[in-house]
Amino acid sequence: MERTVENLKEMIRAGRGKIPAHKVIRGGTLVNVMSSEIYPADIAVYEDMIVAVGDVEEYIGPDTEIIDAKGRYLVPGMIDGHIHSECSKLSITSYAKAVVPRGTTSMISGLDEYISVSGLEGLKEILAEVKQSPLKVFWGAPYKTPYTIPESTVAFNFTKEVHQEVQKWPECFGVWETVREFLQEEDENTLGAIAEAFKNRLPVFGCAPMARGNDLNGYLCGGVRLDHESYTHEEVVEKMRKGMHMLIRESSVTHFLEENMKAVTEVNPAFARRVSFCTDDVTASDVLEKGHLGNVVRLAMKAGVEPMTAIQMATINSAEAYRIDHLVGSICPGRIADILFVNDLHEFQVEEVMTNGNMVAKDHKLTYQLDAPERSSILKGELKCKKTIPADFEYKVEIGHGEAKVLAMDVKGPFVRKRRDVVLKVEDGIVLPDPEQDVAMVSVLERFGRNGNKSLAFCSGWKLKKGAMASSAAPDDNNLVVMGVSAEDMSVAANYVIEQGGGQVVVADGKILEFLPLPVGGIVSDLEPEEIAAWEKKIDQAARSLGSDLPDPMMYMFFLPITAIPDYAITDAGPVDYTALTTFEPVLEVMEK
Repeated sequence: MERTVENLKEMIRAGRGKIPAHKVIRGGTLVNVMSSEIYPADIAVYEDMIVAVGDVEEYIGPDTEIIDAKGRYLVPGMIDGHIHSECSKLSITSYAKAVVPRGTTSMISGLDEYISVSGLEGLKEILAEVKQSPLKVFWGAPYKTPYTIPESTVAFNFTKEVHQEVQKWPECFGVWETVREFLQEEDENTLGAIAEAFKNRLPVFGCAPMARGNDLNGYLCGGVRLDHESYTHEEVVEKMRKGMHMLIRESSVTHFLEENMKAVTEVNPAFARRVSFCTDDVTASDVLEKGHLGNVVRLAMKAGVEPMTAIQMATINSAEAYRIDHLVGSICPGRIADILFVNDLHEFQVEEVMTNGNMVAKDHKLTYQLDAPERSSILKGELKCKKTIPADFEYKVEIGHGEAKVLAMDVKGPFVRKRRDVVLKVEDGIVLPDPEQDVAMVSVLERFGRNGNKSLAFCSGWKLKKGAMASSAAPDDNNLVVMGVSAEDMSVAANYVIEQGGGQVVVADGKILEFLPLPVGGIVSDLEPEEIAAWEKKIDQAARSLGSDLPDPMMYMFFLPITAIPDYAITDAGPVDYTALTTFEPVLEVMEK
């Protein structure tokens, strides 16, 4: 994507037909997302750039490679408008192997999970990895890290001073995931990041679930351009009427498209041109089985959106929202040659993929060998926390025997946690979890060697009857999260993840049932997507063997440290009441017997 005076001269000459194209795609039907037209057209490509569309005979030289489109539709590469690829447990290289063959050629990301565990040095290594990948990442600098109120512990704190440096990097395309509460609370680092973005003419990307009325007005006055998280279509309508670009999220665990799309299909079709897609958090299994953004396009059509409109939502709309439409999002001269070969627009199955002017994938597989880089010590998954003992996971109170009334964080879905008051037994000064009442213990251990924090609280909704599970991949801080109904098994689970340098584990009766290693930063793996998908299924099966009936027990657990989810969360700083923006004491009352 780099352009210099010399290669610009070359590109201009190629665009004028003064030098032959390197490749010409013939015999295809162009899906022109700029004009909403579909018509036969050929495409000339020079290096990584589209230089002509239509009649390109003048661009063909003796060495020009001819690619036969075989009558298929030629569609721009799709753009995921907001994604934490790390939540897939796939490294950038592995993630590209999964999504590029299915038509996703660009993504907008803060790469924030990598930053939380390895800082700017680790980020630089990931950005270098991106350059060797067929997947483009338009990086937004996180508005701050950590994202939590009260502040939790991460390996690197992203401050307004850091923004003064990184916003000048060529890889930076904006400010990432600016959470509403940090604007409302007038957080100095957040406002500093936005002020710096105004200086650098960079857009500010938002995160404002359930923002309405005056709170939304105040948020918009903070300079935010777009949002990726709305719970109802009425929320989408209000945000769009107030000038926002809207991303409809359809992730592996949150399915908002059907409801959010009503803003277009039932309220105002004109909204469509400013609606785009994101997946936010996906599993490897979901990508391989459903097809990533291709699946979202099909769901949009099922919801009543015309094929052209759905494709625009997956391509040019996102590019325009993020101000990168001069680079990607359409098949036009001067844009990067990211082109999908699609059999039928209603079925929308991607058969072949060109990225950066090269044919890279066919039949959902890359057509060349792509290897992950050698990992430095910065991205090794060492967990710098001490081994645990069962007593670390026992909630102690001042009475010997009796009962305790506790506040359990009750999961109502991956992104909703409500208050549930429960009375538990106290024996030998310890408040006991109760599988019969669906109450488990949950703990977060600080893993970066900064302060040794440990928190402990109660949770409901997992229906664990025995055992424990743990994960060192836990956005947005990626501290070590442990949940269980047995202190002994919780200790075994935590210690095993520490010993292995990161991963996810399920334990019962002191035995390891399943373990998924995550050696890169303790959060992702360089294994093939198919291997990670197989491990995911084993981990889920093991979690269900403990009694859970949630659709994804491990993912529901590792979302618990995200404080922006209403109403409760837990970080290494303690259990959090996000409505009050403070930690809380989970034992409400003790009654001695």
